[in-house]
Amino acid sequence: MNKICCWIDEKIKKLIAPLAFICCLLFIIIMLLGGCTTEASKVNYNITKEAENFNVYRRITVINCIKGDVLFTAEGLMNIKADTADKQLELIVETDEGKYEKHFIGLSDNVTYTVQDITGSKVNKYKFVIHYNPNMWIPFDVEYSD
Repeated sequence: MNKICCWIDEKIKKLIAPLAFICCLLFIIIMLLGGCTTEASKVNYNITKEAENFNVYRRITVINCIKGDVLFTAEGLMNIKADTADKQLELIVETDEGKYEKHFIGLSDNVTYTVQDITGSKVNKYKFVIHYNPNMWIPFDVEYSD
Protein backbone atom coordinates (compact mmCIF):
# COMPACT_ATOMS: atom_id res chain seq x y z
CA MET A 1 0.00 0.00 0.00
CA ASN A 2 2.86 2.40 0.86
CA LYS A 3 4.42 1.83 -2.56
CA ILE A 4 1.16 2.79 -4.28
CA CYS A 5 0.85 5.97 -2.18
CA CYS A 6 4.45 6.94 -2.91
CA TRP A 7 3.91 6.26 -6.62
CA ILE A 8 0.75 8.46 -6.60
CA ASP A 9 2.60 11.20 -4.67
CA GLU A 10 5.41 11.19 -7.25
CA LYS A 11 2.94 11.43 -10.15
CA ILE A 12 1.08 14.30 -8.47
CA LYS A 13 4.34 16.16 -7.82
CA LYS A 14 5.32 15.74 -11.46
CA LEU A 15 1.95 17.18 -12.53
CA ILE A 16 1.77 20.03 -10.03
CA ALA A 17 5.15 21.59 -10.85
CA PRO A 18 4.40 22.19 -14.57
CA LEU A 19 0.85 23.32 -13.80
CA ALA A 20 2.11 25.80 -11.21
CA PHE A 21 4.67 27.11 -13.70
CA ILE A 22 2.03 27.52 -16.42
CA CYS A 23 -0.32 29.31 -14.01
CA CYS A 24 2.41 31.71 -12.92
CA LEU A 25 3.36 32.36 -16.52
CA LEU A 26 -0.26 33.07 -17.49
CA PHE A 27 -0.65 35.41 -14.51
CA ILE A 28 2.45 37.38 -15.54
CA ILE A 29 1.24 37.63 -19.15
CA ILE A 30 -2.19 38.83 -18.07
CA MET A 31 -0.67 41.43 -15.76
CA LEU A 32 1.64 42.70 -18.50
CA LEU A 33 -1.14 42.89 -21.09
CA GLY A 34 -3.47 44.59 -18.61
CA GLY A 35 -0.94 47.36 -18.18
CA CYS A 36 -0.75 47.93 -21.93
CA THR A 37 -4.15 49.55 -22.24
CA THR A 38 -3.98 53.25 -22.88
CA GLU A 39 -6.15 55.96 -21.42
CA ALA A 40 -7.73 56.46 -24.84
CA SER A 41 -8.68 52.79 -25.14
CA LYS A 42 -10.34 52.85 -21.71
CA VAL A 43 -12.32 55.99 -22.58
CA ASN A 44 -13.20 54.58 -26.02
CA TYR A 45 -14.56 51.43 -24.40
CA ASN A 46 -16.65 53.46 -21.94
CA ILE A 47 -18.05 55.77 -24.64
CA THR A 48 -18.98 52.73 -26.76
CA LYS A 49 -20.81 51.17 -23.81
CA GLU A 50 -22.63 54.46 -23.12
CA ALA A 51 -23.76 54.63 -26.76
CA GLU A 52 -24.94 51.01 -26.63
CA ASN A 53 -27.05 51.97 -23.60
CA PHE A 54 -28.55 54.98 -25.44
CA ASN A 55 -26.80 57.58 -23.31
CA VAL A 56 -24.97 59.36 -26.15
CA TYR A 57 -26.76 61.99 -28.27
CA ARG A 58 -25.44 61.65 -31.81
CA ARG A 59 -25.93 63.07 -35.27
CA ILE A 60 -25.38 60.87 -38.32
CA THR A 61 -25.11 62.36 -41.80
CA VAL A 62 -25.11 60.18 -44.93
CA ILE A 63 -23.58 61.82 -48.00
CA ASN A 64 -23.62 61.04 -51.73
CA CYS A 65 -19.95 61.51 -52.60
CA ILE A 66 -20.56 62.01 -56.34
CA LYS A 67 -23.02 64.89 -56.06
CA GLY A 68 -22.11 66.04 -52.56
CA ASP A 69 -25.76 65.80 -51.50
CA VAL A 70 -26.85 64.94 -47.99
CA LEU A 71 -29.04 61.86 -48.34
CA PHE A 72 -30.03 61.31 -44.74
CA THR A 73 -29.55 62.84 -41.30
CA ALA A 74 -30.65 61.61 -37.92
CA GLU A 75 -30.15 62.93 -34.39
CA GLY A 76 -30.87 61.37 -31.08
CA LEU A 77 -29.91 58.71 -28.61
CA MET A 78 -28.75 55.94 -30.89
CA ASN A 79 -26.54 52.95 -31.25
CA ILE A 80 -24.86 52.59 -34.64
CA LYS A 81 -23.44 49.38 -36.04
CA ALA A 82 -21.67 49.11 -39.39
CA ASP A 83 -22.64 45.79 -40.97
CA THR A 84 -19.89 45.39 -43.55
CA ALA A 85 -21.16 42.03 -44.76
CA ASP A 86 -24.50 43.54 -45.83
CA LYS A 87 -22.96 46.95 -46.69
CA GLN A 88 -25.29 48.85 -44.42
CA LEU A 89 -25.51 50.82 -41.22
CA GLU A 90 -27.91 49.65 -38.58
CA LEU A 91 -29.30 52.39 -36.35
CA ILE A 92 -31.23 51.62 -33.21
CA VAL A 93 -32.85 54.80 -31.91
CA GLU A 94 -34.59 55.38 -28.58
CA THR A 95 -37.64 57.64 -28.99
CA ASP A 96 -39.07 60.11 -26.47
CA GLU A 97 -41.76 57.57 -25.62
CA GLY A 98 -39.16 55.01 -24.55
CA LYS A 99 -39.68 52.91 -27.67
CA TYR A 100 -36.96 51.69 -29.97
CA GLU A 101 -36.78 51.93 -33.75
CA LYS A 102 -34.35 50.17 -36.04
CA HIS A 103 -33.31 51.84 -39.30
CA PHE A 104 -31.05 50.55 -42.07
CA ILE A 105 -28.91 52.73 -44.31
CA GLY A 106 -27.47 51.05 -47.39
CA LEU A 107 -23.86 51.90 -48.21
CA SER A 108 -22.12 51.79 -51.57
CA ASP A 109 -18.84 52.91 -53.11
CA ASN A 110 -20.14 56.46 -53.52
CA VAL A 111 -21.97 56.84 -50.19
CA THR A 112 -20.22 57.74 -46.96
CA TYR A 113 -21.33 58.84 -43.50
CA THR A 114 -20.17 60.78 -40.49
CA VAL A 115 -21.21 60.31 -36.89
CA GLN A 116 -20.89 63.15 -34.40
CA ASP A 117 -21.18 62.99 -30.64
CA ILE A 118 -23.23 66.16 -30.19
CA THR A 119 -23.33 66.64 -26.43
CA GLY A 120 -20.02 65.08 -25.50
CA SER A 121 -19.83 61.90 -23.49
CA LYS A 122 -19.32 62.13 -19.77
CA VAL A 123 -17.41 58.97 -18.99
CA ASN A 124 -14.74 58.11 -16.47
CA LYS A 125 -11.79 55.99 -17.53
CA TYR A 126 -11.80 54.29 -14.11
CA LYS A 127 -15.53 53.69 -13.74
CA PHE A 128 -17.79 51.10 -15.19
CA VAL A 129 -21.53 50.76 -14.84
CA ILE A 130 -23.71 47.70 -15.04
CA HIS A 131 -27.18 48.42 -16.42
CA TYR A 132 -29.95 46.02 -15.51
CA ASN A 133 -33.25 45.93 -17.30
CA PRO A 134 -35.75 45.65 -14.43
CA ASN A 135 -38.33 44.07 -16.73
CA MET A 136 -36.04 41.07 -17.06
CA TRP A 137 -36.01 40.55 -13.29
CA ILE A 138 -39.42 41.56 -12.02
CA PRO A 139 -42.24 41.93 -14.53
CA PHE A 140 -44.19 44.94 -13.29
CA ASP A 141 -45.30 48.31 -14.63
CA VAL A 142 -43.98 51.53 -13.16
CA GLU A 143 -46.11 54.66 -12.95
CA TYR A 144 -44.44 58.00 -12.40
CA SER A 145 -46.15 60.90 -10.68
CA ASP A 146 -44.97 64.44 -10.16
